[in-house]
Amino acid sequence: MQGRFHFYEGYNMKDVTFPVRVMRELGIETLFVSNAAGGMNPEFKIGDVMIITDHINMMPEHPLHGPNLPTGPRFPDMHEPYSHELIALADQIAKEKNIHLQHGVYVAVQGPTFETPAEYRMYRILGGDAVGMSTVPEVIVAHHCGIRTFGVSIITDLGGFDVPVEVSHEEVQLAANAAQPIMTEIMREIIKRS
Repeated sequence: MQGRFHFYEGYNMKDVTFPVRVMRELGIETLFVSNAAGGMNPEFKIGDVMIITDHINMMPEHPLHGPNLPTGPRFPDMHEPYSHELIALADQIAKEKNIHLQHGVYVAVQGPTFETPAEYRMYRILGGDAVGMSTVPEVIVAHHCGIRTFGVSIITDLGGFDVPVEVSHEEVQLAANAAQPIMTEIMREIIKRS
């Protein structure tokens, strides 16, 4: 897919995650997801590529709310929402190609505003390393459908530190575009090797 539907655009979670259900019907076994995210980890810098190791879902609507579809159990286990095998493969590729990767927990929020300094600090206290407005609903539904997932965040802005940093959508797009080749290289190599 090129792009996605976002909850903040007014789509409900069934609409946001419908493409994943279509992919499942087409026989897709692995889903790669990517996003632009604000970094809260003090070791991160703008342009870093972060492998998502786990997530915290802060969105107000859950994508599995309502009748259970027959693609998975009513209460799916989420102990490994992001494939440990694919994360290890990405790390191996990065080491071979001398690519610096970060790892972290992605916090999903509704949006569409960027976070306040206090919100950044709160999400960091909760265990988050990066925050954004997408990805998690699709990963939850993919997991429910038995599709393994691999996720990457491009750190496009920073927040929650002593000096607040103003951010614009244009700056986020520029940072994402600059880091895109690194993310693409990792994903292409994973596809070749798995």
